[in-house]
Amino acid sequence: MKWSTACLDWEHRIVARQSLIPFAPLFPDQAAEALEVFGALRMVDATGSPLMCETVRPWVNEFVAAIFGAYDPDTGRRLISEFMLLISKKNGKSTIAAGIMLTALVLNWRTSGEFIILAPTKEIADNSYIPIRDMVRADEELSALLKVQDHLRTVTHYQTGATLKVVAADSDTVSGKKAIGVFIDELWVFGKRANAEAMLREATGGLASRPEGFIIWATTQSDAPPAGVFRQKLLYARQVRDGKIDDKSFLPVLYEFPKHMLDAGLHRDASNAYITNPNLGISVDEAFIERGYSQAQLDGEESFRGFLAKHLNVEIGLALMSDRWAGAEFWERQAVGFCAALEDLIKRCEVIDLGIDGGGLDDLLGVAAVGRESGTRRWLVWTHAWAHPSVLERRKAEAPRFRDFARDGHLTLVEHIGDDIDDVAKLAFSVEESGLLDQIGVDPAGIGAIRDALEESGIPEDKIVGISQGWKLGGAIKTAERRLAEGEMIHGGQPMMAWCCGNARVEPRANSILITKQASGSAKIDPLMALFNAVSLISLNPGGQRGVDQLMAAIRDPIYQ
Repeated sequence: MKWSTACLDWEHRIVARQSLIPFAPLFPDQAAEALEVFGALRMVDATGSPLMCETVRPWVNEFVAAIFGAYDPDTGRRLISEFMLLISKKNGKSTIAAGIMLTALVLNWRTSGEFIILAPTKEIADNSYIPIRDMVRADEELSALLKVQDHLRTVTHYQTGATLKVVAADSDTVSGKKAIGVFIDELWVFGKRANAEAMLREATGGLASRPEGFIIWATTQSDAPPAGVFRQKLLYARQVRDGKIDDKSFLPVLYEFPKHMLDAGLHRDASNAYITNPNLGISVDEAFIERGYSQAQLDGEESFRGFLAKHLNVEIGLALMSDRWAGAEFWERQAVGFCAALEDLIKRCEVIDLGIDGGGLDDLLGVAAVGRESGTRRWLVWTHAWAHPSVLERRKAEAPRFRDFARDGHLTLVEHIGDDIDDVAKLAFSVEESGLLDQIGVDPAGIGAIRDALEESGIPEDKIVGISQGWKLGGAIKTAERRLAEGEMIHGGQPMMAWCCGNARVEPRANSILITKQASGSAKIDPLMALFNAVSLISLNPGGQRGVDQLMAAIRDPIYQ
């Protein structure tokens, strides 16, 4: 049997309101049996308490059919065992979860089998349990077949002894489970938890001995840049959908805007809300969405981005707060594909300045390189950061994000104190060796170890300068803002740096502005402060370090074209 879970034409399908599941159920009889059970469930909280078959739209039935229609009754194996549903808020996700898992409990043949709906909080758990309870109590047949225990949030099948339990997640709750089916609700919340990956591994580990088992990851988009297990699963799902990864056992159903629509700003038009809201007009009120668009826009960009994330599934790349750094508004649009490595700057630039900041056990050690591009005189930016594992312990809330940055290659987790400074020194010497290094700007406080490492690597002492911090850095901050707004400063689009820009908080100081770690709270901004240090130097317009022959060779290099 041949099938593919990739949906290469999804952008056309989603705009045309077509199915995002690119194949028919693998076993139609199994799908039909499940739809009969699912369709007979009663949606008690809807007006008139209709049956599911009377009220759900085709996309819901298609999703249900894909899950249960992947089960091969001859071998007892489910050929597609993992599913991901990304859908906007209020599209009936919790009710769908209730219906799917209740259907699985009814159809299950395994004695004392376990089914779990795993939610990050008690409130979210109740969103799924209450519809399950009401569905059972509204049907005489189900009431005779299933025992409901509210205090345990558990439904038990009288004949098989199988259970469906809705739990608010923690490691003790899910350890040792041998679940046949697991529905993970609001994965984006789990993505913010340091222990989520291990906890979910415990919850889903039972499938190793349950070939008929399945996992369903269901979520809305995050209200902050995606992180942790949510980011991992979302990136994987997109690659499967786009055909970059061939995984026939994983089915992604992702209601999100095509990139060309995001680039054109079409997601900001209320008339396109249907794209990520397949239940628009049923569980999603059109008037509410229209009012939400208008109100959120009046409340400012920060509020509007939050509205787009939850109700339009628009991924937040850079969080903008009311007291944000002005340059953050222009940061994302200045990303390019050719500043991904320091070597790119060395090939393209006539002079490079470096900035360094941080390095404490509770900090990141940030390095920024700002080069003036040969010919165009644009400023090209590259950044990197280092962290000791102790930061992951001290900042547990940010640990999933730091691990993401490390996997991306934008942050290095060092094993020993001092390795980070050694790496910085080697990096700085590579710029010096290229003949392009102008100067290195550092925070005068705590400069000792960094200066020693730089000088030992071969950096001349006169090229290491202290950059005054506090309000005196205001000129560099404003220069960076203007360069970004004018399109004259570009960067490699690193998620780590976007996060740092979103963390920056501005305090006015007389006729200057101030960005400090104290103003930004526990959020890390060290690479951004390193950027301001480098900007302080490059804004002095240092002479080009590249000779005529080198300049002509750079211009002829294909990377320059």
